[in-house]
Amino acid sequence: MSLRNNGRLSRREILKALSMCAAGSAMGPLLMGCRDGLNTPAALEQLGGVRQARLDGKPRFLIVVGAVGGASIVDSMLAVRASETTAAGGNAAKLNTFADAQVQNVDGSPFRAVKVEAGVLGSIPMALKTDQLPFVKKYKDSMLVATSVGTSVNHVIAQKRSLTGSNAWRGRTLQECVALQYGAGFPLPNVNMGNQGFSERGSDNSLPAYCYGEVVAKPSFWPLGLDGMKGIKDLPSRDVVNLTRIVRNSLDAQSVFGKTFDDAAALELWNEQRTSGQSALEMQELISRLNMMPDNPETPLSEYGLSSSPDAERLRAVFPNYLTDPVEGQAALAFLLIKHRVSVTVTLGPTFNIAMGSSNQFTNPPLAFDFSHNEHRSVQAFMWSRLMETIDKLIGLLKSEPFDSSGESLWDRSLIYMATEFGRTRTRQEGATRFGTGHDLNNGFMILSPRVRGNTVLGGVDPKTTLTYGFDPRTGAPQPGKMEANEADIFSGILTAMGVDTSGSGLPDASAFLRT
Repeated sequence: MSLRNNGRLSRREILKALSMCAAGSAMGPLLMGCRDGLNTPAALEQLGGVRQARLDGKPRFLIVVGAVGGASIVDSMLAVRASETTAAGGNAAKLNTFADAQVQNVDGSPFRAVKVEAGVLGSIPMALKTDQLPFVKKYKDSMLVATSVGTSVNHVIAQKRSLTGSNAWRGRTLQECVALQYGAGFPLPNVNMGNQGFSERGSDNSLPAYCYGEVVAKPSFWPLGLDGMKGIKDLPSRDVVNLTRIVRNSLDAQSVFGKTFDDAAALELWNEQRTSGQSALEMQELISRLNMMPDNPETPLSEYGLSSSPDAERLRAVFPNYLTDPVEGQAALAFLLIKHRVSVTVTLGPTFNIAMGSSNQFTNPPLAFDFSHNEHRSVQAFMWSRLMETIDKLIGLLKSEPFDSSGESLWDRSLIYMATEFGRTRTRQEGATRFGTGHDLNNGFMILSPRVRGNTVLGGVDPKTTLTYGFDPRTGAPQPGKMEANEADIFSGILTAMGVDTSGSGLPDASAFLRT
């Protein structure tokens, strides 16, 4: 059995494999092995990496949190006090500065934490009380903030560029690079639950098909689609269904449509997914292992021969709004995908739509971070708090699970990148405590991982203008006055921390991101 250059089986080979399956063969591992077999060192070199790290058999996990709408770094770890702007010669009353008491220092750290209380969330009459200090204190040693200048203030374009480094490496996304490095033996290496530009695939079409994201819209229900037979009452035996699948595939191949589009890439991918891909998923019982729903009268799983994940009860306790808050459902599924070695990279994040909790309180305002157009301060505080809470819970779960017998946890091999499109404009009406903001290229990113240089700010903020400035990606030295776009530096830094082989990519040396 051989594979085409794109890692896919030909139709004849698929039918041959199905015949073997009908005869009782374990087809899934065989096909996985064939796919891996294509990835010779020479083939990997052509793709731009030798995957040295993958050869040790130990994957690393990238979790992208798409902070949709523009998460402003100067409303969190790089907040500026009004007194600092005044001392630097700026007009604190006309810039997005905080009252001194709202910006808290973090002992032994360059980070800051903002505390905000408000009677409204934008124009929504909803009180909020947020404090970033517990989160920053807890994770400062695994936290790196890199300042940035982007190249677009269009939401979708900027979202995608935050994942490709503005096409820094042949247009690949970070997730695709990580899937290429570590994901060849995983059923679904790259699962994407993000939105808009955060869910788009990159523009490098030379990668194996498994590197591109599997888009998931409903995390709580999606696992129910991972087995074509289970959950259906009075179904014939699996052997009989497999035989019908063989007949179906044979008829499809002989149809006018099948013959006309025999070499179409989309049809080849479809055939692969419903043969080798489907078989591999069904063999792993993912329909149950990833299922968070309880077995009760409302969702009678056992009546249909289904069951919950052994972790379901724990996850429902951690994320009680998993059915109504998409971010909670996504975070729970992200944990299961990594724990069960289904994926090496998972993307999640809020949408522009509102979400309500069980107490009829907003868990997500309209437009998410972009509701800052309506009122900046309260919206930024609410959304930062929302994502910090979710990330905290997810890290707690990853820390609780051993990676293997080496003593490492899943968290020890993970990296969370809070991606966002852009920052927000800095000006306000003089003395205004409630004000709206627009889009601004100037901003920064939060990265969390035991593998990054923790307790570190790469770059800085000019207190006179509240604008961030750049840094040397190799040494980490701040460069006041540097305002050039540096998306490639951020992209390279994340891949460096993830252990991705970037040889031949032309990416800048971003050693400053790496824990030493």
